[in-house]
Amino acid sequence: TRKCPMVPPRLVGPMKVLTEDISFEDIEALHRDVELGGKHHPEECLARYKVAIIVPYRDRVDHLQKFLHNMHPMLKRQQLDYEIFIVEQNGTFRFNRAKLMNIGFLEANKIADFDCYIFHDVDLIPEDDRNLYSCPDQPRHMSVAVDSLSYKLPYANIFGGVSALSRRHMTLVNGFSNEFWGWGGEDDDMSARIRYYKLKITRYPSSIARYKMLK
Repeated sequence: TRKCPMVPPRLVGPMKVLTEDISFEDIEALHRDVELGGKHHPEECLARYKVAIIVPYRDRVDHLQKFLHNMHPMLKRQQLDYEIFIVEQNGTFRFNRAKLMNIGFLEANKIADFDCYIFHDVDLIPEDDRNLYSCPDQPRHMSVAVDSLSYKLPYANIFGGVSALSRRHMTLVNGFSNEFWGWGGEDDDMSARIRYYKLKITRYPSSIARYKMLK
């Protein structure tokens, strides 16, 4: 089988974010071609990238349903060999987003040989499918322009929300810090790790890397 083209042919550009309530059963019925465990690969060509999408999660069922409802159609159009991992924290202790992402990375590696990892907040929905969920040469900050932040980058070194790292990047920087309990800080720490190891944060233009934050 030939490799999929560098630019997927079925991209539509700006997309309407689907925000209506939808059940897991309805999502499943819409995506019979998605395998158990949120896995899909293109039939028509050989995917260039094998991507794990890692979602740190707790108590956000309606967000998760909307997330899957929007993501599967886009990722299919991008002709990726992808698998979505929902990494759920139990109990009532403070949320540790970074630790969940590290766990997702380690667990995904037990299942398959992924080329790269997209760490993805469950409440951020992409608004343009030209924002490719592929493997970056340098760490890529994906959620450049978020509607709740007036589609502006709050500060230069931000790496939160949605970010893409290759296996080499994750191994080099030794993953995220496990020390951040409660909200925030872990992405700035990762940003500092990236710079420390002489990598640089790359971004798509803000006209493409746009996201809607679910209420």
